[in-house]
Amino acid sequence: MSLSAVLLAAGSSPSPTPAESTTPTVPTLQDAQESATNAASWVEQNWSTWLAIGLRVLLILVIAGVLRVVVRRAITKLIDRMGRTAEAVDGTALGGLLVNAERRRQRSQAIGSVLRSVASFLILGTASLMVLGTFEINLAPLLASAGVAGVAIGFGARNLVTDFLSGVFMILEDQYGVGDTIDAGVASGEVIEVGLRVTKLRGDNGEIWYVRNGEVKRIGNLSQGWATAGVDVTVRSSEDLDRVRATLEEVSEKMGKEEPWNELLWSPVQVLGLDSVLIDSMVVRVSAKTMPGKAMTVERELRWRIKRAFDAAHIRIVGGETAVLSADVPDPAAAVAAPSAFANADSPQAMATTPITPQRTAPPIK
Repeated sequence: MSLSAVLLAAGSSPSPTPAESTTPTVPTLQDAQESATNAASWVEQNWSTWLAIGLRVLLILVIAGVLRVVVRRAITKLIDRMGRTAEAVDGTALGGLLVNAERRRQRSQAIGSVLRSVASFLILGTASLMVLGTFEINLAPLLASAGVAGVAIGFGARNLVTDFLSGVFMILEDQYGVGDTIDAGVASGEVIEVGLRVTKLRGDNGEIWYVRNGEVKRIGNLSQGWATAGVDVTVRSSEDLDRVRATLEEVSEKMGKEEPWNELLWSPVQVLGLDSVLIDSMVVRVSAKTMPGKAMTVERELRWRIKRAFDAAHIRIVGGETAVLSADVPDPAAAVAAPSAFANADSPQAMATTPITPQRTAPPIK
């Protein structure tokens, strides 16, 4: 291609002028009127649909809110009624022995909190799904994602979920409560607080144990029903059994008539008989049903009374009286000589005092 042809082609193409590239396009009044007309027609065509959707969403929210308030109030009234029933029973004589007001109060509050949380979750969750369905949103992917997320969270926080569920069932089944003395396997003591995840125990030495509910595999409640107070009385085999039994029955009858033991003892103290017989001793078993948690107190009082009664009846307990050393009694070890080195025939002292025997000389050989 020649240079003249290139210049001719470049000259034939039009070039933009500066005025055309910098001047903005100004909309005219006709364009604005056309846009307003289109918007008004769109609103006129869709306002009924949006109004119906808004009213439906508002109705769902109002119904969910009213239902949530009604359900929570019903649960609160039920919990208050449970508390009033516990207070009414607590005023009676039997209720004073069997019912712990603090225990019933905490149990009622825990149950009410769980029920209110579950009700709110179900009502608000259902309302949220209905609102999303009103906007014609496909809920299948959302529910699938929520299911996968729930499984992942369940695997990651399985210990927390286990603790929570175990605490809920422990409270619903009333396995233990505040004031009970329990043996949870990992720790034992008096329950001072019951939670949905952790139970607090006060140990025998005053320490506080925080036990996760999911770790408790077995529970021994020492404060429900009744307890057994058992005392083993060991006497000499030469004692008269009839006299021993009569003394024990007298102690039991007297203790059952005095306060406060007449309330702590739920059955008469029984002499069960011989528990074991040995060559120089025999064991007599004494037992009684007591108020839960008071077995140790009753056992100590029984030992105290039995010892005093046996001393008064001159019944000797195995071991007898403690010997009292006096200054006038001679020491039997005073006449015993100290061990001497001469007692050993092979000692150097004994060898030094042994007489030297003369050695015989052999006769000369002729």
